[in-house]
Parts: sequence; structure tokens; C-alpha cells
Amino acid sequence: MLHCILGSIFASCSLTFELSKLKDPEYFMKVKSLLLIKTSSLCSRFRENVWLCVSATFVVLWIIAWLYRDSLEIENMNEKYVFVTGCDTGFGNLLCKKLDRKGFRVLAGCLTEKGADDLKRATGPYLKTVLLDVTNQDSIEKAMEWTKKEVGDTGLWGIVNNAGRSLPMGPSEWMKVEDFHSTLKVNMNGVIGMTMTFLPLIKKAHGRIVNVASVLGRVAANGGGYCISKFAVESFSDCLRRDISYFGINVCIIEPGFFKTAVTSLDPLERELHRLWNQLSPEVQASYGDKYLDKYIKIQRLIMNAICDSDLTKVTNCMEHALTAAYPRTRYSAGWDAKFLWIPLSYMPSCVVDIGLKLVLPRPSKSV
Repeated sequence: MLHCILGSIFASCSLTFELSKLKDPEYFMKVKSLLLIKTSSLCSRFRENVWLCVSATFVVLWIIAWLYRDSLEIENMNEKYVFVTGCDTGFGNLLCKKLDRKGFRVLAGCLTEKGADDLKRATGPYLKTVLLDVTNQDSIEKAMEWTKKEVGDTGLWGIVNNAGRSLPMGPSEWMKVEDFHSTLKVNMNGVIGMTMTFLPLIKKAHGRIVNVASVLGRVAANGGGYCISKFAVESFSDCLRRDISYFGINVCIIEPGFFKTAVTSLDPLERELHRLWNQLSPEVQASYGDKYLDKYIKIQRLIMNAICDSDLTKVTNCMEHALTAAYPRTRYSAGWDAKFLWIPLSYMPSCVVDIGLKLVLPRPSKSV
């Protein structure tokens, strides 16, 4: 009954709430008054159940307070420094441009000189770039020393560990140990290395650590090092958050769904699958069957084309909120597939996930 009342309250409200306007006292009071009026009106129909009305009013007030608190932003953004990794393309590149327009002093770590030059041409004078390879601790140390000179006594307000890779990805039996290591080196070791090296600068500013994980850090949907690395990012971030929260440092986790970036580009994914298949022994290939690879690639194409979102701002908006909100969230799920498929699936019993994936993926010819 309670959910029916709440549904009626919001369905009957002609006002469209804009979070960005909730900081305006007049707009906030308007929203509050409207919701209370609607709640009072509906409660008059349920006088026989006073506690139901009280509960509905309490929930509505809690929602208003949460929306208002979530919309509050930090001050003096133009005095704060943010370091972002993986800025050549994709989420990192777009985030740097957004933060630059917002007034932050952006320090962008790029893997290539071309990526750094292209980003500098597309942004203002306050954005600076540095060449960075997160798999190389010497490169990380040099970037930290450069950053220390840039920020001075201010410290580093935020670090966004965005750099990552997905390849190779496929059935676990097709992988060699080196295939796992190549992904873990970037997605796990890179995040840990960057975070621990830059932590003193973050601690000085009582800032933010934003780690980009994935919905595949909640549901292990395929083999290879990618899911393993993203589960590691989730657990590392949780441990770190609990350890350093005493110093006024927030650790936020971004969990994007499937988006059209270099990580989900079909051509490289399919090339890697062919490479993995060709390195298998004849016995292993025979256990899967001649048609397995083609079926696997076909299903992968269907899934990627169906759920990959081209709107990268859904992810960068989460990153931006984690850096600019006065009260950032612990986790951000970006994308409709994340919110309505992968995250709910992560709370299901393992047998449900196992059955679902078996129904989607092809069956080896010699399965029992």
C-alpha cells in the first residue's frame, strides 16, 4: 500500500525536478511544499491508517533531503587540481574537457604524445598533460614528482584512475598466464600503483580518489583478466575507503555498463579471439568444435550492438559528481544496462547467473 501512495504522489506532481536547481532556496521550498501538499491530499483518503500516512510523509521528506544533499557542490573549483589517467581517448579524454570547462586545474596523464597534443589543442591553458604508463612504476614516480611541482602546497584534490584495457577476453581455457597478467598489470596494478604513489598529495588536500571499475566487477560474465581485475578494483577501493576515511578522503567507485569505447570495439576483440583460438592445441579445439568460434563471435556482436551505449557523458557525469559533490556517493552505476541488468543480477544467486550465461553463450560440441 505504501508504494502505491508514493507512486501516486510522484505521478500526480506536474513539476519536473531539476537537481541542479535544488540549491536555490526558493526552488527547494517549492518542491517541498508541492510534495507535502500531494502527500497530505492522499493521506486524507487513508485516515483509517494514520501510520501509513506518517510513513509516506517521512519517506517523501527523506527523498527531498537526499536530493538536496546530493545536489550540493564544493566551492573554489578553480583552485583545485585533479589528475586523470588514460586521457588519450574515451572517458578520460571527455572528462578532462568537462573538468577544464568547469574551472578545475586538470593534470592529464596520456600514454602517447599524439593523445597529449590533441587534448591540449582541445582545451584551455589551465589543462596540462604528462606522458604516463601506469604499468611502469618509474613512469608513475616521474608523474608524481611533476604533479608535486604543479600543485605546490595545495595538494591534489582528486585522482581519477581511468586507464584500463580489456584484451584479451574470451573463454578462460583459451588464455595463457601471460594473457591474464597483461590485463591485471594495467587494470589492477596500475590503479594500486597510482593510488598509493599519489596518496600523500591527496591526503594533504583531503581530496577524492575515483576508481573506474565496471559492472563486470560485480558479475563475472566472461573469461580473461578483465573481470578479475575489476573485482580487484572494487575490493581495493572498499578496503582503502574504510582505512583512510578518518583523514577526510573519499573513495568513489564508478561502475559503467557497456559503452562504445576502445575497450568494447569489436574488431580488436575479434582479432584477439582468433589469436587465442589459433594458439590452442588440436585437442582443445576439437573439444569446442569447428563452429564454436564463429558462434561465439556472432553472439558477442549481437550483445555489443544491443547494449553498448554511445553516450559517454553518462559515465563522465558520474565521475564529475564524485569530484564536485559536497557529499559524493560511494558507488556510481552508469548506464541503463548497469542499473537494470548487471547490478540487479549481481544480487541474484550464483545458479541464476550461471544458467543465464549458459542460455546465451554457445555450447562446446563435446560438452557433457
